Amino acid sequence: MPIPSDIQQLHDEMRQWRRHLHQFPETAFEETGTARFIANKLSGFGLDVHEGLGRTGVVATLSAGNSDKKIALRADMDALFIQERNTFEHKSRHEGKMHACGHDGHCAMLLGAASHLAHNRNFNGTVYFIFQPAEEGRAGAKQMIQDGLFEKFPADRVFGLHNFPDVPLGHFAVKQGPMMASFDCFEIVLTGQATHAAMPHLGSDAIVAAAQLITVLQTIISRTVDPAEQAVVSITQIHAGQTWNALPESVVLRGTFRCFSDSAQKTIADKISQLTHALCQGFNVTAEIKFNPENPGYPITFNTEEETRMALNAAIAVVGEDCIDLQPTPSMGSEDFAFMLQEKPGCYLWLGNGPAENGCLLHNPHYDFKDEILPIGTAYWVKLVETVLPG
Repeated sequence: MPIPSDIQQLHDEMRQWRRHLHQFPETAFEETGTARFIANKLSGFGLDVHEGLGRTGVVATLSAGNSDKKIALRADMDALFIQERNTFEHKSRHEGKMHACGHDGHCAMLLGAASHLAHNRNFNGTVYFIFQPAEEGRAGAKQMIQDGLFEKFPADRVFGLHNFPDVPLGHFAVKQGPMMASFDCFEIVLTGQATHAAMPHLGSDAIVAAAQLITVLQTIISRTVDPAEQAVVSITQIHAGQTWNALPESVVLRGTFRCFSDSAQKTIADKISQLTHALCQGFNVTAEIKFNPENPGYPITFNTEEETRMALNAAIAVVGEDCIDLQPTPSMGSEDFAFMLQEKPGCYLWLGNGPAENGCLLHNPHYDFKDEILPIGTAYWVKLVETVLPG
């Protein structure tokens, strides 16, 4: 179906919103200006606005008719600690911070849907518009839930979307079951006996032990996890030593693992501990292991069957069946919307941002959300509300 004309008429305004947010990115739990901008827009549309859940979160309520059915729609607000390399006029004005994941576009599309629905009210029930802080590794969704999100706003089901490079521009991708992997990080501190580099026999070399451990941890996926499962273990940081001629007392290894089942998640964590302590015995060093030491791990983003069907029907109504990928390969990336899906049935889908050429990759300093898809995302949100809450 063609995009409704009144949504098309919002396109220029949504572009302005999106580019404003892109110019003034704010990172996890510091989205005060972003939240103020969004809250002011929602209030102007006539919605009841609540601020402060999850520190900087914004939730707006819109009701029509007499149904007691309730739906929640979520957009993430935060930016990343990335120095933008784009040169266009709306590039980031905040040093070292950038909307390199398209959350600026997510907010603009949901604002557009709120504006349209407030004006037309072609639905019967209640819609909660959730603008969430701190998606990028700080679990803002979990914080909002702990602050009483679904007690204050008792949605029956919850929906989210994310723009996605290499999905054709304006197409959707969705499937029932896992869409995004779980995320866990770990820190291993190996401690040995420091000594002169010329006399290694007098100490216990934590660096050599760490080198062996890095290799050994790679056997978890190849020799412990079921080959039919998708999973990955990656060491991402190594910190040791301060000089050329001494073996340091300790080495710090940090890394992450991701998978698509609770059983694999537990197996990987258990095996990291088992292999680490076993190897340490052979090298006469000790190990301290911490899982998710700074931030909570993320669960699997799992779409429930009925809600996936609802989302699919809405997406088909907007772009047609030929523009829907029904069997996307689940992403090893993670998403804290998964916490909301643990609380409520729901669905999370991808909206194509087009080719990933010229640095148009998520978390890339040259990334930019494609303004062309703003009306498509807004039309999807509107159609989803009208599908789930028919007037």
